[in-house]
Amino acid sequence: MTRVSQSFDRLPIRARLASASALLTFVILCAFAITIGSLTVSRIRSDFNRQVLDTANELPNQLKIIVTSPPNRKIERITPPLSFYSEPSQHAFIRLLAVGGGIVEESPNAPEIGPTLTPQTEHGYRVVTRVGKVRECDTCAPLGALYIVYGRATSDTNATVARVELFLICGVLAGTALALLAGMAIARRAMKPIAELTIVAGDIARTRDPSRKVPAPKSEDEVSELARTISGMLQELDAARSERESVLARQRRFVADASHELRTPLTSVLANLELLAEGGLSADLGDAARSALRSSQRMRRLVADLLLLARTDVGRAPSKESCDLAQIVVDAAGELGPVSDDHEIVIDAEPARVCAARDELHRLALNLIENALKHTPPGTQINVLTRSRGDEVTLVVEDNGPGVPQELASSMFERFVRGDGDRGGSFGLGLAIVKAVAEAHGGSVVLDTPRDGSPGEHAGARFVVRLPAETSSPAPDGEAQSAGPAPARAPLAS
Repeated sequence: MTRVSQSFDRLPIRARLASASALLTFVILCAFAITIGSLTVSRIRSDFNRQVLDTANELPNQLKIIVTSPPNRKIERITPPLSFYSEPSQHAFIRLLAVGGGIVEESPNAPEIGPTLTPQTEHGYRVVTRVGKVRECDTCAPLGALYIVYGRATSDTNATVARVELFLICGVLAGTALALLAGMAIARRAMKPIAELTIVAGDIARTRDPSRKVPAPKSEDEVSELARTISGMLQELDAARSERESVLARQRRFVADASHELRTPLTSVLANLELLAEGGLSADLGDAARSALRSSQRMRRLVADLLLLARTDVGRAPSKESCDLAQIVVDAAGELGPVSDDHEIVIDAEPARVCAARDELHRLALNLIENALKHTPPGTQINVLTRSRGDEVTLVVEDNGPGVPQELASSMFERFVRGDGDRGGSFGLGLAIVKAVAEAHGGSVVLDTPRDGSPGEHAGARFVVRLPAETSSPAPDGEAQSAGPAPARAPLAS
C-alpha cells in the first residue's frame, strides 16, 4: 500500500486529479451497476418465471383432450395441437403423462422430465406441472385426468441477462474512461494559470530579471493568492538586488579609488625602505628595514591586485595591443625562476598571437605558475605550454603535485579563497585575477582533469586558459625582434 501511495504521489498533479476523478466515478458506477443490474436481472427472471407459470395455468383450460370410446380409450385429438405451444422459436415443450405413469403424448424433442409438485428448473428448462381433463367430446363431462408438463428453456433469459451484464460492464468502463478524459481536460484547464506562472518563473530564472510581472488570474482562489505572493517576492528580490548592486558599486568605487590613492604613498615608502635597506644601518636596523620592505612589497602587490579586480568589476576595458602569448609566458616563467624552490619549470611554447593587454596577460601567466609553485612540494615539475588552433589560443599550466581537493574545486576561482597547502602566504586573489583577466579578454579558465583522466594522490592540477586568437596578426617589427620564437620545452630551474 505504501509503494502504491508513493507511486501515486510521484505522478503529476493533473494525472492525480484525473485519476482520483476516474476512480471515484468508477466506484459510483460500479455501485450503480450492481444495484441496477441486480434489480434488472431479478425482474427479467421473475417475468420469465411468471410467463411460464401463466402459460402452464392456462393449458388445462385451453387444451381439449378428446379420447375414444371404451374399452380402448386412446387420444383421438388435442385442440389446439401441442405444437402450438412448443414451436422451435419458443424453446418450449409439453408432455402429457398418465396419472399412473407413462407418456400419453408429447411435443417433439421433449426432454425426459417427469411431473413435479412445484415449479423448478431442470436440464436448462423452467418446468411447471398442471392437471388436465380428458373428455369424449367437446361438451362431455370429464372422464379422467392426466399431468400436463410444460417447460420453457432458460437459455433466452440467460442470454438476456448476459447482455444486460455486458452492457453494464461496458457502461462502467466507458463512464470511467470519459471521467478520466474529462478529469484530464478539467485539470489541464485548472492548472493552466499555474503553468503560466511556471513559464514566467522559468524566464525570470533564466534572465535573472525579477522586475518582470507575474500574470494574475482573474478568479479569487489559491492560484491568484500564489501569483500575488510570487509577485510580492519578486518585488522584494528586485529591491534587494538594486540595493545590493548599489552597495557593490560603492564598494568597487571605494576599492578602486583607495587602491589608486595608495599606489603613490606606497611607491614613496618602498623607495625609502630600499635606500634604508641598502644603506649602512646596523644589523638589527637593517633586518628591520628589509622586513618592512618585504611587507611593503606584498602590500603593493595586494593593492595592484585589488586595483585590477576593481577595474574589471566596473567594466573598464584595458588598452589592447597585438602580443605573443608565448613570449609573455617565457617572461613570466623567467621572473619566477629565482624563487622556484627547486621546482622544474618546463616551457613548451608555440607562437600564439592575441590582441590583449600585455601587463594583464603577464599577471595571468605569473599567477598560474606562482600558484603551482606555492601548492606543490620542491622537486615537482611544472609544465607550461601555449597553442594556437584556428580562432582560439590556449595556455596550459599543469603540475604533478597533490592536486586540488574536491571540496575546493568549485570555489577556487573566488576571491580570498586559499588552499590548505598554500605555503606562499598569498591573499587568495591569484586565481580570481586569472579568471577576471581571461573573461575581460573574452576567454575562460577551467580546472581540467589530469592527463590520465583519473584523479588520485599525485594526479596534479591542470589549468587551461582559452582566449580568442588575433584575427590579423601582423606583429610590430620591434616586438618580433625582441621576442623571437619561443623555445620548445625550455626548462627553467633554480
